[in-house]
Amino acid sequence: MRVGELLARGRTHSFEFFPPKSDEAQTQLISTLEELSPLNPSFFSVTYGALGSTRHRTRDVVVGLARNGSVPPVAHLTCVGQTRAEIDELMGEYKAAGVENILALGGDLPTDGTSFDRAEFRFALDLVEYLRMNFDVCIGVAAHPEVHPRSVSRESDRLHLADKLRRSDFAMTQFFFDVEHYRRLVDELAALGVDKPVIPGVMPISNKGQIVKMAQMSGAAIPTWLTNRLAELDSAEDVRRFGVELATQLSSDLLAAGAPGLHFYTLNRSQSPREICRNLGLV
Repeated sequence: MRVGELLARGRTHSFEFFPPKSDEAQTQLISTLEELSPLNPSFFSVTYGALGSTRHRTRDVVVGLARNGSVPPVAHLTCVGQTRAEIDELMGEYKAAGVENILALGGDLPTDGTSFDRAEFRFALDLVEYLRMNFDVCIGVAAHPEVHPRSVSRESDRLHLADKLRRSDFAMTQFFFDVEHYRRLVDELAALGVDKPVIPGVMPISNKGQIVKMAQMSGAAIPTWLTNRLAELDSAEDVRRFGVELATQLSSDLLAAGAPGLHFYTLNRSQSPREICRNLGLV
């Protein structure tokens, strides 16, 4: 099933994972998938490391999900540091496994220039256009409600995103903590004549240090009120429970704002996403 078709049927709810790097992590991921599957998710998405660093691990998880057949996978695919031959090989494997959904991403720029020199793509738009011309798949792109950290301006960020969305089928956002960021993003795209579905990404907070690091990497702002509230919490379980409460409220606000679905970043753990879905009546 393609994500575009699922969105046409109604609101979606989905979960994101990263590929495991050890036997222990593999066991954890399998448990998480088994625990989330009873929630009848619309799809699962699987991340792809910088410069294709987890390419084969991502492929293995995605192909396994596709062959299982119960929940359609969305395979993340970055283009920086990748050649057309590498993309063709991977897409051939996905086609053989029945994978029909790709999240086309730019990826992190190399710091030494070596990997970039051999690449045949530079921006996510390049990958979107290549996939559209050569493969029959549903294409999603990433959106940053608070602007991509490498954008030179808000205006250029939105123009670039609008160009990507015109050539793709849907977008999924980076996480954020204020529904107004999502509302503004959708309004700005509409002003540019783009009304493709934009699925908001929701990150349940489970670790103070981790969320700060991830926010810095993604360009998401942590509001002062949130920093102050987290400072009041001592135990890891208190932080997790607060994260569930906060994500539940944000998700409810997003649905009220007309979001076509909700995409939860799980960090390969199921407890918080399961509780949020129960709170929202999605179980």
